[in-house]
Amino acid sequence: MESDKVVEIYTDGACSGNPGPGGYGAILTYKGHKREIQGYSSYTTNNRMELLGAIRALEALKYPCRVRIYVDSQYLKNGITNWIHSWIKNGWRKKDHQLVKNADLWKRLWDLIKVHDVEWSWVKGHSGHSMNERADELARTAISLGERGTLKEDQAGRLPT
Repeated sequence: MESDKVVEIYTDGACSGNPGPGGYGAILTYKGHKREIQGYSSYTTNNRMELLGAIRALEALKYPCRVRIYVDSQYLKNGITNWIHSWIKNGWRKKDHQLVKNADLWKRLWDLIKVHDVEWSWVKGHSGHSMNERADELARTAISLGERGTLKEDQAGRLPT
């Protein structure tokens, strides 16, 4: 990985009801270029949208690189930087032996961060951070677009039945 190739990513998830329709938004920036992505799931949770926003952003990268990813979800940041190691060791079970929720998405995210050199940072949501606010706007807009049928559903975000 070339050290000068640092992509900054800002992601957020949103849900109208929890569970309910949800959306995610992500902004990828690299050397002055910016790309925005968003997605929608008709029946999901906020946590699934937080995870899927990060997943889709990392999947959008065309080659391995250094990534700084900014999230406002403690669930996502703590899960991927701390909790995931014991989940894997314990066969995707928590300390209380219950199955880890959203394991399908955690596994996808885990595979993706093995490809890239990822640094995770938490930013306080709704605190005026322009890129976090924009990611939130993309996520909320995705819900509206999806409900109107103008944004195709991202099936990976739906709650397993």
